[in-house]
Amino acid sequence: MNLLCYSHLSWNFVYQRPQHLLTRFSKFYQVFYFEEPKIGDSDKYIVNIQDGVTIVELFITRHDDTTNERLRDLINQVLKEYAIDNYINWYYTPMALQFTDHLNPAKIIYDSMDELSAFRFAPPQLLELEEQLFKKADLVFTGGNSLYQAKKNRHHNIHAMPSSIDKAHFGKARKIQHEPEDQMSIDSPRLGFFGVVDERFDIELLREVSTQRPDWQFVIIGPVVKISPDDLPQADNIHYLGPKTYTELPLYIAHWDIALILFALNESTEFISPTKTPEYLAAGKPVISTAIKDVVQPYGNAGLVQIIDNADSFISAAEKIFNETEKDHWLRTVDHFLENDSWDHTFNKMNALINNVKKDQTQIINTQKQINHV
Repeated sequence: MNLLCYSHLSWNFVYQRPQHLLTRFSKFYQVFYFEEPKIGDSDKYIVNIQDGVTIVELFITRHDDTTNERLRDLINQVLKEYAIDNYINWYYTPMALQFTDHLNPAKIIYDSMDELSAFRFAPPQLLELEEQLFKKADLVFTGGNSLYQAKKNRHHNIHAMPSSIDKAHFGKARKIQHEPEDQMSIDSPRLGFFGVVDERFDIELLREVSTQRPDWQFVIIGPVVKISPDDLPQADNIHYLGPKTYTELPLYIAHWDIALILFALNESTEFISPTKTPEYLAAGKPVISTAIKDVVQPYGNAGLVQIIDNADSFISAAEKIFNETEKDHWLRTVDHFLENDSWDHTFNKMNALINNVKKDQTQIINTQKQINHV
C-alpha cells in the first residue's frame, strides 16, 4: 500500500508533526510527500528520498486557469512512473483537493494539524475546500484538543491526536555539556524559544519583558516568515540565532534556564497545540507560556507550565523559577506525566484507526465510473 501525502509545508522547513508521523508510516507504507507547488522554469517534478519518505517537489511555470489541470498531469506522471495503483490520500491542506480530485484512493485521511484558514495569507477558497474534504474523508485527525472541539461535529469519524514528543531526543538536553558557538558568548540567565517566528509570535510581550529586564538574555531560534524581521524587537539582550536543525535543538535548550512559548492570543493561535510544550518539558526545562488553550489544558492545569497573561506576570513567573532551589520533585512529576506520551504511541493509535476504516466498495466503483466517463 502507498500513502500519498499532500502538504502546505516543505519537508525541510521545520521538523514537526508531518515528519514525525510519516517517517513512522514509511515503515509500513511507501510514503510520497507532495510539497506545495512552486513556480519553476517548466512544469516538472523532482523526487528525492529522505528518512525513508519520497519527497516530491512540484513545479509549474505560472498560475492561470490551467494550473490545476497541469498539476493533475504531474500527479498522474508520478503515479505512472512509480506504478502506484493502490494508495491512501493523506491531506494536510485542503488546497490540494484542486489537483487531486480526479484520483481514486482506497481511503482518504485529513490530518488537520492547524486551523489554516486563520493564518496570515490564507487562500480565500480554503474553507470551502475544507468543507469538501470533510465530505470526502473517511477519517479525520486534529492536531490538538481545542481544534477537535471546534471541528468534532463536522465529521462522523474524527479523533483528537495531539502532537507528541521524542523523549529520548530532547531528554539529551538534561546531560549535554557541549554548547554551540553562537550561543556560548550569551550571558545568563537565558530564556529561550524555538519555532517558527511568524504572525503568531508575541512581539510586544518580548519587547516589554526584555526592556524591563535588560539583564535577562532572550534566545530566539527559528525562521522568520510572513512578518518582516524589521518588526521584531531589537536589543542587546535579544539574540536571534536563526533556524537550527531538529538534531541541534537539544544542544541549545540544554543551556537555557527557562523555555518560552511566546504566542500572542489571536485568531491564528486560537486552536494551536504547540509541539514544543512537551519537548521543552522532556528537556527538563521550566516553561513559561501565554494562555494558549492546549497549553493551559493539560500542562498549565497540571502545574507543569507557568501560564502568564502580560509582562508583569511573565516577570513574576520567571523570578519564581529562578528562586526555586528544589527541582527534583517537579522533574519527577514531568516524567510521570509524559510517561505514555510518544510519537510511536500516537502513530500506533492513528494507524489502528486507519486500518479500521472500511471503504464502501460501491462508492469506489461509482467514483471510478465517473472518472472513466470524464
